[in-house]
Amino acid sequence: MTAVQEERSTDDLRELAERAGRDLEDASAREILTWAAETFGDRFCVTSSMEDAVVAHLASRVMPGVDVVFLDTGYHFPETIGTRDAVEAVMDVNLITLTPRQTVAEQDAEYGPRLHDRDPDLCCALRKVQPLEEGLTGYQAWATGLRRDESPTRANTPVVGWDEKRRKVKISPIARWTQDDVDAYVAEHGVLTNPLLTDGYASVGCAPCTRRVLEGEGTRAGRWSGRAKTECGLHG
Repeated sequence: MTAVQEERSTDDLRELAERAGRDLEDASAREILTWAAETFGDRFCVTSSMEDAVVAHLASRVMPGVDVVFLDTGYHFPETIGTRDAVEAVMDVNLITLTPRQTVAEQDAEYGPRLHDRDPDLCCALRKVQPLEEGLTGYQAWATGLRRDESPTRANTPVVGWDEKRRKVKISPIARWTQDDVDAYVAEHGVLTNPLLTDGYASVGCAPCTRRVLEGEGTRAGRWSGRAKTECGLHG
């Protein structure tokens, strides 16, 4: 990949994001990612929870060797780590694994065991939000797999928007996709998916805070079940 030498101010990036959000609203996911690659070069990355590798696969088609950032919280299912390893092995991407400042044992020693049960927001902040903010420092833009149909809190997700918290351009190339669109892309291209998606899990997060969903429940009903919490803090 060719490095992008241009340094843009925060105001320039914000204006760029807002304009692209309007101009690319009806563009295909591939067109959106092509724009991102051409605009940001190696100052652009894809983040993946390894629920599936759809966005990573899409990005690798337009930008071979693209950085794919994965957060290893220390609480992942073995299947999630296995999906990450498989993506690194078979896809044309540069897999980057971020880890929290503390191991689970160190966090337990400071905050007490099972912080995720007592204060899940703090646990997410320590094991997800902080490491991602540090890991994204060198990038101007990052891509996510957010979709509008996943939950009410994601219904207005722009295909390109401004991440005010991190002062970066946030790209959601499959925001307008439905689950059927995802399934069709996976089937057509043989894209890797987390095995848990065929074992009753509709959304895959950290093991202590994720359960299988029941018939008729929403996609994210298995995350932080029984709590008002619906997001880990990475996206709002």
